[in-house]
Parts: sequence; C-alpha cells; structure tokens
Amino acid sequence: MRKIILLFACMFSISAFSQIKVLKNETLVEIGKENSVGLYKKENRFTFNYQDINTSNLNTFRSFSFLDVNGDVTDLYKLITDGFIDEPSGNVTLELPNDIIELHYEKNYGQPTVQFIQYINKNKKYVGKSQFLNKKQIDKIFGIGTNKSALYKKAVQRPTPVANVSATQNHVAETPATPKPATPKKKSRR
Repeated sequence: MRKIILLFACMFSISAFSQIKVLKNETLVEIGKENSVGLYKKENRFTFNYQDINTSNLNTFRSFSFLDVNGDVTDLYKLITDGFIDEPSGNVTLELPNDIIELHYEKNYGQPTVQFIQYINKNKKYVGKSQFLNKKQIDKIFGIGTNKSALYKKAVQRPTPVANVSATQNHVAETPATPKPATPKKKSRR
C-alpha cells in the first residue's frame, strides 16, 4: 500500500512541476516571397528570412529583424531600388539592433542584382548570404503591386488647400464673439 501511495505521489509531483508549457501561436503575415527569400510582419516587427548560400548545408535558413519605427521598411525598399539605378561603388552597410547587414550590388548577365550579407550578432566571423536578387524579385518580396505593400507604407498626409484655410479664417473673423463677464478680483490684506 505504501508503495502505491508513494508511486501516486511521485506521479503527481512530476505532473505538477513539468517544465513544458504551451505558448501562443505567433502569427506572421507574409508580405512577399521569392524563391528562398521572404519578408514577414508581426505587429511592428519585420523579418527577412533567407536560405544561406554561404554554408555547405543548403538547409540553413537565417533571418534578421527590425522594427518599422519611422517607415524604415519603405526607406529600405527605396535604398535597395536606388542601388539598381545608380550602383554604389562599395557595399551599403546597415546596422540593425542585433546584426549588421550589407547590400552587395553586382551585375549578373548585364542585369543589376543585390545580395544581403548578414554579419550575425555583429560578428564578422559568422556570415550569412542570400541569393542575388534583381529588381523584379525585390518588388515581389516587398509586395509591390499587391495589397500587402499597404501593411508597411507610410500614410500620405495631404496638406489642407490654402483657399480653404483662408476661407475658414474669414468665416471665423466674421462671427461675432460673445464677451465673457468679468469676475471681480478680491483685494488681499497684508
């Protein structure tokens, strides 16, 4: 009988103090994907996933992430596509919170392409490289031409036309203001 009670006590303590807990399933929204490079979004964090061609194991996938603070995703897209028009003389270096990313431009078969080079944890020893991507592939990754690009584009604020502003000011000036009653001030004794 003691052995049975001891067995139940051990079973109960194992289940009560288990080290596995169930976490929420994090949902990533895919912005765009081309071959082995993809852009994903979760809340305000954007993540690039790519197959690392710098390793001998072709099943190695790497990623780098950053927050879209001031339209950084739009600025990154513009930076990349501007490099297709006017190829920089060297690599463009970007510092992220955890990694350093270089944009390496090269012409392949006469067509400008870009490659992401990632220095993992800002360490020059650990390097990941994506495949070379052309402008059409970059557009697909950033969701250009689809409704998914609206997930990161800056909201365009339209200025109020000058004619409407002055008309509103004239209308306000013509409206008579109602005077407020004056409140008497109390004299203080010293």
